Amino acid sequence: MSVNRRALLRAATAGLFCGIVPRVFAQGRWPSHTVRIISPYGAGGPNDISARIIGQYVGHRLGQSFIVENRAGAGTRVANEYVAHASADGYTFLYAAAPYATLEALYGKLGYDPRKDLKPVAMTATVPLFLVVNAKLPVKTAQDLAAYGKSRPDGLTFGSPGNGSLPHLAAELFLREAGVKGVVVQYRGDAMAYTDLLAGRLDATLTAITVALPYIQSGKLRVLGVASSERSRIYPQAPTLREQGLSSVVASAWYGFMAPSGVPDAIVGRMDKEVNRALRDKDVRSKFILQGMEPHGTSAAEFGKFIDSEMVKWGDVIRNAHIKGD
Repeated sequence: MSVNRRALLRAATAGLFCGIVPRVFAQGRWPSHTVRIISPYGAGGPNDISARIIGQYVGHRLGQSFIVENRAGAGTRVANEYVAHASADGYTFLYAAAPYATLEALYGKLGYDPRKDLKPVAMTATVPLFLVVNAKLPVKTAQDLAAYGKSRPDGLTFGSPGNGSLPHLAAELFLREAGVKGVVVQYRGDAMAYTDLLAGRLDATLTAITVALPYIQSGKLRVLGVASSERSRIYPQAPTLREQGLSSVVASAWYGFMAPSGVPDAIVGRMDKEVNRALRDKDVRSKFILQGMEPHGTSAAEFGKFIDSEMVKWGDVIRNAHIKGD
């Protein structure tokens, strides 16, 4: 090889590495400063608490602070839109929740495109909904409840913590699947719904077990089943509604990380890996279960498919029940 050819080869090789190495190092330095996790709810709830648990674990692993910033409002739209338009540098993540998959069907056009402006990173947890009735009601199973509703001229009354909420949509799905007439009464939160349920003015509700458990233990409420694909580790004695012949009544709240769509795949992949590592940790898992959450890690691709399926499923329920966002 001539001297000139060697020189040209060295120059080409140097140019090649000049193009690649800085990008590799730039990705390898992430995170180099504080990462923000945007929660769509106020402090103290399961979304906020689980975000902090994961953030603390991942931050310790990566040597940077992962802080939770609460941006509540508009049924999670405030936080979703904020992160959708945030810088795609890997320092702002959304800790998304189940309404993410229902908002477009409820409200129409949003201030962001839920399919394009954010991308999935990793799912973290589900919160199964339990079918609960007043203990004085003469029913022991979900099928008993359906038969009871069919025997009454006005059918069943369900309580819901808010219009378009997952318990509302799950109740509509139950009524449709069971072939029962009924009405879902809307309240502002769980407290007032529970007041009427305990007083016998409502027949049933679908709820997180942590809210209902004190009343179940005191004998005032009865669990008929759980609306999840498998029995819950939190309350395994409750059979699934699928086991009781209501195959499509599967409804769980969920949480997971999402990022602005322009965040590099290398950062998404690293965050995906670290979040799933956290969810395999025994201490993290026990903290989740204590809060009524089922640890449920998935890859970014699996999480994306799950969100797509939730959009289709709940969009159908919303249209069939003629539900409009407030």
